[in-house]
Amino acid sequence: MRSLQKYIGFTAITLLMATLISGCRGQQPVEVPLTILANNPAAFDEKQIVTQGVVRHFNDPLHYWIEDEALNRVEIFPHQKIAPYLGETVEVEGQFHFSPNEGRRLILTRVDVDGCLKC
Repeated sequence: MRSLQKYIGFTAITLLMATLISGCRGQQPVEVPLTILANNPAAFDEKQIVTQGVVRHFNDPLHYWIEDEALNRVEIFPHQKIAPYLGETVEVEGQFHFSPNEGRRLILTRVDVDGCLKC
């Protein structure tokens, strides 16, 4: 009986640790072109994504985004992390959010310019 309790306890601890370890890795990012994000943003809401485009900005109100040749856009936050790349083609990774009121937004976790990772 005591060995059964030890076995159950060991199994429970093992399962708990496996769950915690896999949870710490988070979502694997999905590579999504801006065209797809523009045409079906709700499908990627709250997902970790990777996409690419040219960094652009507007001053009033101040905001930064990336866009492709067809002018499909995603706003990038925080602005101060993407601002140094204005005019450059970048690959970005982050948490994508969409709402009809606020549009398409990416909370930046990584910027890659010419194979050089930043952030």
